[in-house]
Amino acid sequence: MLTAHDYPSALLAQEAGMDIVLVGDSLAMVSLGMPDTSEVTLDEMIMHARAVSRASTRSFTIGDLPMGSYEISPEQGLASAIRMVKEGRMQSIKLEGGVEMAETIRKITTAGIPVCGHIGLTPQKQHSLGGFRVQGNTVDKAVKLLKDAKAVEDAGAFAMIVECVPPDIAGEVTKQLKVPTIGIGAGNQTSGQVLVQIDMLGVRPPDAFMPKFVKRYGSVWESTFAAIKQYKDEVSDRSYPGLEYVYKSDAKVTEGFKDALKAANKKKLYP
Repeated sequence: MLTAHDYPSALLAQEAGMDIVLVGDSLAMVSLGMPDTSEVTLDEMIMHARAVSRASTRSFTIGDLPMGSYEISPEQGLASAIRMVKEGRMQSIKLEGGVEMAETIRKITTAGIPVCGHIGLTPQKQHSLGGFRVQGNTVDKAVKLLKDAKAVEDAGAFAMIVECVPPDIAGEVTKQLKVPTIGIGAGNQTSGQVLVQIDMLGVRPPDAFMPKFVKRYGSVWESTFAAIKQYKDEVSDRSYPGLEYVYKSDAKVTEGFKDALKAANKKKLYP
């Protein structure tokens, strides 16, 4: 699984063979410049989801329900999920939470919309968790993680993301489930993995904060920065566009145009 936030990123993910493309609310930070995921709206998520759907014709798609679009009641969650499928053209939705979200997951899945859960570190609730902290790192927290996982599974979710959990704990939780787990910062004992595409491609500045679990598979920032800087320099010194990048001129047309301008200027047709 890999995130995508627009048509080009979705096309890249699909052509690289991703089984699942996730339109994650992480786009709030990495694409829209927001401080965290709590600010992005359902309308904004749907707009990005529609763009992704146009490219994802083979990969399975999941649209994230943002904070404030499903917590009030199961009915609100279902209404938001329907919008994500109908307007966002997603094949399924994702929402955060464990035991407390079981009824909402059940409501949505009963209506025929597949749901991917999200347990462990739930970024939308980061303030109540004390920030972006490791989850499941004590016996009590590990037990709670398993209860959340079971509740999400029993409610009908087809899979769940497990975020920021020690690998052995994530592995044990995975063994207890019949549905796959998708790890992010949870080691390689989960059923699969997900990363934020912009993070793993190195699209942000080298000194930008990056979670411990992110491996940079590319350095898009450096190569793109160098290309744009070269473009700026070549425009400044007029070496771009050179002859190979312009359309052929007809000398007779050019001379005729100059003569027409001279005649017009004599008659003061142009200011």
